[in-house]
Amino acid sequence: MRYRLLGQSGLRVSELFLGTMGFGTQGGVGAPLPVARDVLDAYLDAGGNVVDTAVNYGGGESERILGELLVGRRDRVVLATKYTASRDSTDPNGYGNHRKNLRLSLETSLRRLRTDHIDLYWVHVWDRHTPIEETMRALDDAVQAGKILYLGISDAPAWVVSRANTLAQWRGWAPFVGLQVPYNLLERDIERELLPMAEAFGMTVASWSPLAHGLLSGRHTRAGGSAGNRAGGSAGDRAGEGFEALSGREQAATTAVQEIADELGVTPAQVAIAWTRAGSRAVHPIFGATTVAQLKENVGAVDVALPAEAVRRLSAAVEFTAGFPADFIASCEETEWLVGPNATRLDGR
Repeated sequence: MRYRLLGQSGLRVSELFLGTMGFGTQGGVGAPLPVARDVLDAYLDAGGNVVDTAVNYGGGESERILGELLVGRRDRVVLATKYTASRDSTDPNGYGNHRKNLRLSLETSLRRLRTDHIDLYWVHVWDRHTPIEETMRALDDAVQAGKILYLGISDAPAWVVSRANTLAQWRGWAPFVGLQVPYNLLERDIERELLPMAEAFGMTVASWSPLAHGLLSGRHTRAGGSAGNRAGGSAGDRAGEGFEALSGREQAATTAVQEIADELGVTPAQVAIAWTRAGSRAVHPIFGATTVAQLKENVGAVDVALPAEAVRRLSAAVEFTAGFPADFIASCEETEWLVGPNATRLDGR
């Protein structure tokens, strides 16, 4: 596995991130500690170094398991966790991005993870009730205290992230260097605003659900049924559904992925993950695994170089338009009455 720099920082992060939402056995589903150990070992042995969790995953079980598994090797891992979600359902201040919840959530995560600092601390979801100024200042205070090294934000509008990082730049606060968002062949919304924004700010994009909750893992065959590759299980997995139960666009996507996989002699999961990486160097897929076999298969995606034609076929399999204003601006750039006859002679960035 190769490494890239995290956002505008000097921190080296691996091409693929390991998500540990499935660490633990919540409701009888997931990876118990011995299996989680094997999965983590296999990821680290493959050269991966970013391990991602959250204060609320498995009611805290994911963080507790990671804390145990990282004893003796904590410093070799880029440890990421998140806050926003409720710590205490009876407390109106037990959730959100305000200073009080940030402080208590951070202390909770540090204790569970058996560490004195978090390498990458994510705001989990935008909290529209907390001023972004309060969140950024409170996060910067934690950075100044040495409890957090780098900041990221997940599941927020592009204008919120842009405003936050502009405030950080003006006021000398620590900025967001990472953005965490869903991205796969069936969910391309980030291409409208979030991905261009992240690229403009030089942010790393940690893309979750690269297999679309298992739909693109190969378990759905064109003939129906749920046979085939079962890699990439996660929360919200739709493993029990056969091909006929999928929508038309889902069938089109799974069929295209399977066809490309057959042609290249790789697995559908590897094709699906490789596609998310094909369009932007900023993208680092986050994948979950509850078996070593899943882990090894997904990591194998870094060795899959999709031909340009394969990328075009996959992208065309499911209809997607950027919408206004992106499509309108693109059309204007091709209109001579607006930009003049020399526009076609410009080599842009």
